[in-house]
Amino acid sequence: MKPSFEQGPIRPPSEAGSLLLRVSRNCPWNKCAFCRTYKNTKFELRSIEEIKRDIDNMSEIAKILQELSIKEGDQGLISEKIVNIVFDRYPLYNEYHRTVALWLYYGGESVFLQDADSLVMKTDDIVSILRYIRDTFHSVTRITTYCRSKTAARKSLSELQSLRDAGLARIHVGMESGLDPLLKLIRKGVTAADHIEGGKKIKAAGISLCEYVIPGLGGTLYSREHARETARVINAIHPDFVRLRTLHVVDDTPLMELMQKGEFSPLGDEDVLREIQELISGLEGIETTIVSDHILNLLEEIEGRLPRDKKKMLDVLERYFSLSEEQRLVFRLGRRSGIYRRLADLSDKSAYEDLKNIADHYETIGKGSLEKHLSTMMNRYI
Repeated sequence: MKPSFEQGPIRPPSEAGSLLLRVSRNCPWNKCAFCRTYKNTKFELRSIEEIKRDIDNMSEIAKILQELSIKEGDQGLISEKIVNIVFDRYPLYNEYHRTVALWLYYGGESVFLQDADSLVMKTDDIVSILRYIRDTFHSVTRITTYCRSKTAARKSLSELQSLRDAGLARIHVGMESGLDPLLKLIRKGVTAADHIEGGKKIKAAGISLCEYVIPGLGGTLYSREHARETARVINAIHPDFVRLRTLHVVDDTPLMELMQKGEFSPLGDEDVLREIQELISGLEGIETTIVSDHILNLLEEIEGRLPRDKKKMLDVLERYFSLSEEQRLVFRLGRRSGIYRRLADLSDKSAYEDLKNIADHYETIGKGSLEKHLSTMMNRYI
């Protein structure tokens, strides 16, 4: 039997080059109104034996690939040539070989612990896993994971420090918002105070912290308060990174049900940008990096280091709003189509005319048809 291992459904975009190690299955909370990732699943902690077996199997696959590399004259290195062989020779090499091959090709340095909240495990068990990873793969320099604010808040500072000492380099936290009424509406199961306590404790332990915020989550009712209170909480925590994840309400979620009942009204693209403008304007007295690395974000170029790049990021928003109505519409269509990534892409006259013709076509169909088309395109990325 060929070696195999288990992997979960998601990881942060910034962990694209990481080897995914599943230490728990699904989400222990699994009630957030906007999320359907773990719908109809049961949370389970995997045993230490299972997890270590997966690490051993990953290691065995790595040795198989290194032997292939030596045979092919690449001296044990996982080159592009070796990756191509692994992808081309199916079923001799399967998805497990491909996963490890790509990881080694990109350096084999980073591991991400799945699923939604790995730190619900006993601290000693996580430490054991972290050490086993580093003992098995000497190339690993960085291990990261997801964690809920409340879970981090429940850990003692010494527990978090022991995780750092064992090799946990970064924790990704889904803050979503710092506004308590909104956190209650979306069934997040935490308060702003929980976010602050958990975040500050992670930082105090010397672990890098990445907080995720959802622009648009406030809807028409809470938009301004969502931006302002989220900025306040971020200012209190001082995270290393703040990553923006624009809301798109999807089917089979409680938030969609609230929307259908008229209890939640989503924002349009431009109101979401105004919310981001309010958020960034409210970030004061901290050094953190703002990242807009998700396809659902309309303006990917809202990125920079605070306080140095605050004006630059706000200038991007001002530049967008200074465009004509037609230019803004064409940009939105180009971004949602995957044709545009930056405002400067509007200078491509050929692409602009093509997109304008598409927009004009939808306008002839009827009012709202283009907005429906844009929403449908966003569904592809969820």
